Amino acid sequence: MKIVSQIKAPIEYEMELFEKKFQLSMSSKISLLNRITHYVVNRKGKQMRPMFVFLIAKMSNNGEVNERTYRGASVIELIHTATLVHDDVVDDSNRRRGFFSINALWKNKIAVLVGDFLLSKGLLLSIDNDDFDLLKIISVAVREMSEGELLQIEKARNLDITEDIYFEIIRQKTATLIAACCAMGAKSVNADADKVENMRKFGALIGIAFQIKDDLFDYGDDQIGKPTGIDIKERKMTLPLIYVLNNASEKDKRWLINSVKNHNKDAKRVKEVIRFVKDNGGLEYAIEAMKGYQQRALELLHMYPTTPYKESLELMVNYVIDRRQ
Repeated sequence: MKIVSQIKAPIEYEMELFEKKFQLSMSSKISLLNRITHYVVNRKGKQMRPMFVFLIAKMSNNGEVNERTYRGASVIELIHTATLVHDDVVDDSNRRRGFFSINALWKNKIAVLVGDFLLSKGLLLSIDNDDFDLLKIISVAVREMSEGELLQIEKARNLDITEDIYFEIIRQKTATLIAACCAMGAKSVNADADKVENMRKFGALIGIAFQIKDDLFDYGDDQIGKPTGIDIKERKMTLPLIYVLNNASEKDKRWLINSVKNHNKDAKRVKEVIRFVKDNGGLEYAIEAMKGYQQRALELLHMYPTTPYKESLELMVNYVIDRRQ
């Protein structure tokens, strides 16, 4: 995780202070809630989202952040955590980042209520401080994330996903939250509307590249040690598979669709689909698309002078597509 430490270096102080403020923003008079939120805070991931908020705020404002920046980062984390807690209930998932999920430890009813509590805390943190501009950014992101999930569910039934629909799904499901972090960072330091919009686009491009990278993990690399074929088992149509379907003969297309629709739990058949996608250029096509989004994101940083914050953001863009997990 050396690269993550490098990215974080120019905002080390802000991230430490953010952790304290974030924990305070979760506090409640109910001891059960405090036990659960304490569990959540101590099992955090790399914290890429608040890192985007602070790096972009500092790059946009001569290295300075303010209380709005801390509140913006906290709102993002509160609402993002709420969506993860709810996702684990929806997916009936017992694990999150290698630890037991809240629904596994405290059951679904409590998990849903905790998610609602975190969501309301995020909303009130903005409302109580008149940060209505920041609240709008995150509210739009939550709406789009929900729409993206539902669009994916709708399309998974018939497997009728075109490349355009795939990009719309991942833009809403994944990219919109990273776009919100980046817009939030710029908006929190009162950057002008053009700069806020540029940073929103920057985040959206990184988010799409990030999701394509995730899709590629499904096709396996022994060094990663991740299980392969999960997306196929869940009937998720990802870019490598969509590309191969669009370019396959009618006979191969029928076999692929039948495999994903009716034999997605058959490990041998899933392996055959993975092999077919690899042999027919699916991975190369997806890698090229991912690199295109990476380049467009880097181009949006060119207008900013060279600073440690800009360099960290460039490292972050490259890390998104070079990461091993």
